[in-house]
Amino acid sequence: MMTRSYWHQQDRAPAISCDVAIVGAGIAGASTAFWLKKIEPALDVAVIDAAEVGTGASGRNAGFLLQGIATDYLTDIDRYGRKAAQRLWQFTMENRQLLESELDPSAIDLERTGSLIVAGSDEEDERLRASVAPLRADGIPAAYVPPEKVRERTLSRGFFGGLNVPSGAMCNPLRLVQHILQMSRAQLFERHPVEEFKTAAGDVHLLTRSRTFRAAQVLIATNAATISGVERPDTLIRPVRAQMFSTRPHSPRRLPMPLYSHEGNYYVRQLDSGELLLGGARHQHADDEVGFEDRVTEPVQDALRDYLQRHFPWASGAKVQRRWSGTMGFTDDGLPLFGEVSSAPGSFYAGGFNGHGMGMAFRFGKLLAELLLNRARPAFADLFAQDRLNEQAVSLAE
Repeated sequence: MMTRSYWHQQDRAPAISCDVAIVGAGIAGASTAFWLKKIEPALDVAVIDAAEVGTGASGRNAGFLLQGIATDYLTDIDRYGRKAAQRLWQFTMENRQLLESELDPSAIDLERTGSLIVAGSDEEDERLRASVAPLRADGIPAAYVPPEKVRERTLSRGFFGGLNVPSGAMCNPLRLVQHILQMSRAQLFERHPVEEFKTAAGDVHLLTRSRTFRAAQVLIATNAATISGVERPDTLIRPVRAQMFSTRPHSPRRLPMPLYSHEGNYYVRQLDSGELLLGGARHQHADDEVGFEDRVTEPVQDALRDYLQRHFPWASGAKVQRRWSGTMGFTDDGLPLFGEVSSAPGSFYAGGFNGHGMGMAFRFGKLLAELLLNRARPAFADLFAQDRLNEQAVSLAE
């Protein structure tokens, strides 16, 4: 923690008091602010971010609105059980439906395209094909796409079969977060990194360099990042870096929907304006792609370029115009989590969307808002509560 001189202390702005303070202006924090104000419009909600809205992973992803957790339903069933897998798909379906019903689709560049999960091997192809029956039995529309149809739809080569999910969609992820916050009518404080977290007289005090925030309750929605004074096991939410690049416009548009392949290790979309956005390949360099450093690396970028040339020959000449990275939060079991702050009852922390924040976090924000408002145990809360991991609850040291 940085020391503070007498002069800096004297120059501090007036303190801000609110009912709920949310630390983190990403998709989870923004969504929680939206639902708090929708459920209780009179609440005074402040959203505080160390940088700017969507600076983290929420503004650095491909903007896929997918359903489910793993790339195939059988993997979900194997990992979580049939009932939990069904509920997880329902949760992500509700996320997709709420985005469209509660927000202005044109403000977030929403495209109702469906999505295509494509196999990179015979084994993955078999799992995608075998996933169709249990998906349909559980009321989830999906269809297997044979290899020749995959190649025909995407003008690709080297892929096996695929799974078409009609409810999949694409959006502009940064505009999504900005729009959610605008619709929430919460107070927004950018460039206010929280340096201290303290409790006093029943309130939580968040100290930033320029002012203090006092709140009855706090949500820490900083994903894998901690704030000063927070004690959390390092393994609870791990920082994992993802890399992407975009090409110059390549016309005409030939990729009609978001494509997710090789067990989710690659993802690509093409914008109406012709640019291709491609990300992934971290599985080839897993030990290096950790932490919070915002940088791109030659091995991962080369792997992305090789993928584009191997599977989309029509785009092999597209020139890369921008490269970037972003840090995501990963958990041991692949599910996001929340927990109550032990030193501040009624306050919570949340994060760890494992690269699926766009497909989950708007609905997750509703769950968090219900927790903060002390409603009856929200639906789906048992799937995401931190105590499922048998870890000690987070404590905040004064």
